[in-house]
Amino acid sequence: MIQAVTFDFWDTIAIDDSDEPKRARLGLAPKADERCDLFVRHIASRYPQISSSAAAEAYRQANVRFREAWQTDHQTPGVHRRISYAYDALGLSPPPGHYAALLREVNELARAIETMEVQIAPAFAPHVHTALAELAQRYMLGIISDTIHTTGRGIRHLLDQHGLLQYFRLFLFSDEVGESKPSPRIFRRASLEFGVPSSMIVHIGDRERNDVLGPLAVGMRSVLYTGIVDRDSRATRATAVCRDFRQLPSIVDRIL
Repeated sequence: MIQAVTFDFWDTIAIDDSDEPKRARLGLAPKADERCDLFVRHIASRYPQISSSAAAEAYRQANVRFREAWQTDHQTPGVHRRISYAYDALGLSPPPGHYAALLREVNELARAIETMEVQIAPAFAPHVHTALAELAQRYMLGIISDTIHTTGRGIRHLLDQHGLLQYFRLFLFSDEVGESKPSPRIFRRASLEFGVPSSMIVHIGDRERNDVLGPLAVGMRSVLYTGIVDRDSRATRATAVCRDFRQLPSIVDRIL
């Protein structure tokens, strides 16, 4: 019998990049462009000898290093680490006697990047509020989510803004626990912290590798959610498929 339900966040509870049309209406650049531009301006203010194109290329290389760590090592280095990767690509180190000032500037840059999706919030999945309210009456709920730019703290803030934080007892964000999906350690940790066997937990998410194969590998159940994006549900190994959050409570209730 299922006793706990965990959720992915992006493209499950919240709609990834649904803030982009809002940004466009405000005359703002897409987030990817703005992040790079922030770094380029940061470098230009301290190292005028470095061209904008070189700084932009360094930031691109930093993103490549991030993706390698994410996909190979199952870790999501934070924004500060990504900035340090870009510094490495430029062969830069803090000038003698200027470390404290540089750290303050890097902290400001990191905060600007980390809070983009908090300041202009994404839309949330249709009917997710009703589904969570009903599920919380019968099951312990948690979130297991990778953090790419927005931190776990930022995601908590978004959940609180939408009145959803109250439903969750457990939060496992990759920037806070040092593991990202589909690492078995992050799913086993959910079992330990809930205090129930893995077989009594079902995970809900949109990605086959992360949200289906990951939990199945440790004995959890899984539901592939396709209400925002369907990444070939015809080939899924999930325990069940949910296409509408209005169906989710009854789907979970039927899982043995």
